[in-house]
Amino acid sequence: MASPDAGAREKAFDDYYGAAHHQGDVYPCTAASLPFLFALADDEATPDRGAVVQLLLSIGRAAVDCGEHIYLAPEGGESTAAADSVAMMRERSHSVLAYAQDPDPVVRRAGIEGLGLFIEDADRAFGALRERLPEEGGSVERLLVVSTAATLALRLPAAHTAATAWLADLADDPTTEPDIRLAALVHHARCGTEYDDAVPAAIALLRRLAPAPEHGSGPAESRAGTGFGACACGGGNGHETEGDAEAVTQNGVPPQVTAAFEDLDRHGRLHAPTTSLLRTFHTVLDARVPERTALLTEQLRSRDPGMRYDAIRMAQDLITSWRGEYTGLVLLLADCLLPRDPYTAAAAAESLRVLGPVGEPAREALAAHVAAYRATHGLNAWAATKALPRRAHQEAVMALATLGDPRALPCLLTALDGAVDTWRAVEVAGRLRPGAGELVPRLSRHLAVADMSNPWAVMGAAGALMSALAELGDAAAVPALTDALTTAVRHEQPDIAASALKALTTFGTEAASSLEVIRPLAEAADANLRAAALAALRALEHDPADLVPRLCDLLDTHAHHDAADVLGLIGPPAAAALPRLRTMLTADYEWTRVHAATALWDIAGEAEVDTVLATLLAAWEKNGATSNNVLACLDRMGPAAAPALSRLRTELAQARRSGRFGSVTNDEELQHTCRTVLTRLS
Repeated sequence: MASPDAGAREKAFDDYYGAAHHQGDVYPCTAASLPFLFALADDEATPDRGAVVQLLLSIGRAAVDCGEHIYLAPEGGESTAAADSVAMMRERSHSVLAYAQDPDPVVRRAGIEGLGLFIEDADRAFGALRERLPEEGGSVERLLVVSTAATLALRLPAAHTAATAWLADLADDPTTEPDIRLAALVHHARCGTEYDDAVPAAIALLRRLAPAPEHGSGPAESRAGTGFGACACGGGNGHETEGDAEAVTQNGVPPQVTAAFEDLDRHGRLHAPTTSLLRTFHTVLDARVPERTALLTEQLRSRDPGMRYDAIRMAQDLITSWRGEYTGLVLLLADCLLPRDPYTAAAAAESLRVLGPVGEPAREALAAHVAAYRATHGLNAWAATKALPRRAHQEAVMALATLGDPRALPCLLTALDGAVDTWRAVEVAGRLRPGAGELVPRLSRHLAVADMSNPWAVMGAAGALMSALAELGDAAAVPALTDALTTAVRHEQPDIAASALKALTTFGTEAASSLEVIRPLAEAADANLRAAALAALRALEHDPADLVPRLCDLLDTHAHHDAADVLGLIGPPAAAALPRLRTMLTADYEWTRVHAATALWDIAGEAEVDTVLATLLAAWEKNGATSNNVLACLDRMGPAAAPALSRLRTELAQARRSGRFGSVTNDEELQHTCRTVLTRLS
């Protein structure tokens, strides 16, 4: 790290981060290296000295996050590396104080943050921070001073009163710059102090930073001509470099995997200097949905294109985390769908797609955006040359299709007939059942040529194609699914074969032509494949006599959840499984108990009502992700579910979303089922 050769230094830092600070962890060797790193950082002749101090800060921050706990070391035994590292950082407080006053801004920023983490003398640390604010000329450093004061107040009770009073004074001082006042207001709230008036004050400061639209002009008019797609926000965020390359399979890696990493990069970008502050403020406000909605309304109406862009993801996070009335926010997201700003339009459309049914108020705006783009770029708009407009169009089409709107169909057909980003069309094709007659032949052709031979096949197109065909519900897909099942078995891909079986199962007796292929798989070595085959046989033949003993055998394998579900579908003829299902009710894992209890009800009915209800409600209380499964069973139980009424009311009264996978769609379904059961029982 001290080498005069820049390449050698770069390699040294890379090696250190990979070996001694891998993924931000702290090991005994990390703690042992700290004296050497301090020696480098304290020597003004050290090249890349700022990088050394940043490394020290990263190690110290990670160690503080670990607390004083003792952890198991990777090589075995106990490790006190985190506690040792924190102790050493605090022993070198004189160095940290010196870094906070260093002429090099990179060193100084790390030092300022270190004042909040490593100085034990509250008065000394807070005094150093107060001195820094008037000395700093850069906005980044000044904002860092303010946030560090809050960190110090939260870490050291002795600093809390003085630091929070200082933050309050800064927030109220009309002679202080608006961004510093906003930071002081946010971090004052972060310290746990009262903030009833904080949101109106923050909105007023945001308007000073980026004036609100003139009276009578909506957000769409106010943002016209900003040219944000050409990086009007500045800061080198990288979106202007999006290439024109098509998403294709590279080195056998499916394009959707590559796209997922691109999304991670895109979602990690900041487009406005206030973004980190506002994210912190939303975290502090937490469940105060009306206040957060008011703040986001201001952000989404801002003339600052960067602030507006970053507000899109914040709005998505609010709506997907908390229940509420979001029509206004959804319409503001829809106002971001202007063709002249494809970067922002793509982000807005992506969020609307994630919102699922909650995005309904944006339906007409999405349809208009799709129609306008096709009018400009023709029938092949899906495969437009420029990456940004192409992504904006594709995201809008997918969001429209997610709402089940048939106006998305022509675009999806074009995508399925072409070779550009076809996988994106497949993801949403199943939502357009009225278009099944045109979609099924195209999806079937793609499934016929899907590669099931390589190790990535399970993450490839086949599974998505099968799911789409199953959703569309057109039995014309049965031959293609049967052929795909045969191919998957030939290539020894049991997971893909199981997906094909699950798709065929949805067609019931209409898929009887595939029975000759399915029957041998009921003896498959892979338990999941065997369970899927037995489920398919039940749906296609409705003859449980031979299935129940085989399914009972599967209750002792890792496919026991699927087996229990199929036994429940068989109902009373599966009574032989009752003793084993009752045993599953004692499992430690709540999901196992839920699957067993629902099967118990479907097979034995009223005779097991007390046991079933107690099991389902206890599992629901422990793990909200089970709620959709629990509610589906309560719905089937009819009047017998009456003892669950209070739990249903409690669920509807809670503000945070629930349901499987944290999905908005699942939570909306959960609320609908709750209301349906409550209405019936009331």
